[in-house]
Amino acid sequence: MFPKAVRLPLVLGVAAALAALPSAAHAAPAADHTASAAALRTFNLAGGPGAGLHAGDGSTSWSLSSGTATLNAQDTLGPDERFRIGSQSKTFTAATVLTLVDEGRLELDDPIENHLPGVVSVNGYDGTRITVRHLLRHFSGIPQANTVNAPAQQPGGGYSLASLVQYGLDGAPPAAEPGARFLYSNTNYEILGMLIERLTGQRVEEAVMRRVVQPLGLTNTSFPAPGDRTLPGPRINGYAGVRFIGTVFIGTEVTGTHEPSRFYASGAMISTLRDVAAFYRALVGGRVVSAESTAEMKRGVPTQPGSPSNAGLGLVESPLPCGGTFWTYNGGVPGYFTLTGVTEDGRYASTVTNAQMGLSNQPISQGYGVLQAALCEGGGS
Repeated sequence: MFPKAVRLPLVLGVAAALAALPSAAHAAPAADHTASAAALRTFNLAGGPGAGLHAGDGSTSWSLSSGTATLNAQDTLGPDERFRIGSQSKTFTAATVLTLVDEGRLELDDPIENHLPGVVSVNGYDGTRITVRHLLRHFSGIPQANTVNAPAQQPGGGYSLASLVQYGLDGAPPAAEPGARFLYSNTNYEILGMLIERLTGQRVEEAVMRRVVQPLGLTNTSFPAPGDRTLPGPRINGYAGVRFIGTVFIGTEVTGTHEPSRFYASGAMISTLRDVAAFYRALVGGRVVSAESTAEMKRGVPTQPGSPSNAGLGLVESPLPCGGTFWTYNGGVPGYFTLTGVTEDGRYASTVTNAQMGLSNQPISQGYGVLQAALCEGGGS
């Protein structure tokens, strides 16, 4: 998810954005969270000009920042500053689908053909065999679409769900039988966006806001409409660039250049570290959908044979080095890479770095290192 359009000439990047990072993470009470501070610094050095963390245990919370939210400035990454959350949007989409299950509008094992006749049954795909559950869990057999290129934008700007789905399905035939194995694909969630629109009669962004975001009081979370590239303040600025001799980040700002609907129901949303952590805590805690639907979202299947991680419905369960497991999802779009994790006993952590370093070089392990350190350290002081 790193289009060529944001790869600007290196000379421009150097002239506009050359900064060395501070030597340590900073924010009170960093002394009480040394493992998290060290992990955040490592994440920062593998990612953008800055990295931020918000964590807690339900009764206390704390935040750390490393580097800067704005190149060539001393600007910490705070828990209430907005950024693009990328594929963490998928969990909001999944939760919206489950609200419709709770209302009896559909069942998880419904073939998608029942609700979107003819949409998926193209290029060798059989919509009568691909279920809603398959799409939510990435077990549909649909491979990831080419994210460097894109379908044509609408006349008014932005992309439609239908064009993204057609682009994804036409781009490659089935890579596996439905239900056979985990294949991560944005197209799954663009199809689910179309499903939400068909059943609610609302645009997917409106349905997600009304059914999930607004009831939880997430006032700093939004789902921009196609063509809306603004990122309201206070915000963390996003960058495209590269690392040079370790501590120097060379790049240019892309905060307002990314078209969010390129990853529509799969990755268009905006939030903050505090809001997105609150959402995942509420979801895992059974305060977004019914107890039955929450259990279905948590019912996992290994993402790969022998893998310790289990794919649920818009959630992934992963082990903690200190024992137990946590529920998580990550997201990356031009300008940002972010991850959130929560445990059953109420511990939570959300982190972001303000650059996406390219699909082959995303700091995934470093980001999960931050979550693991923060969740194992527990609450605040």
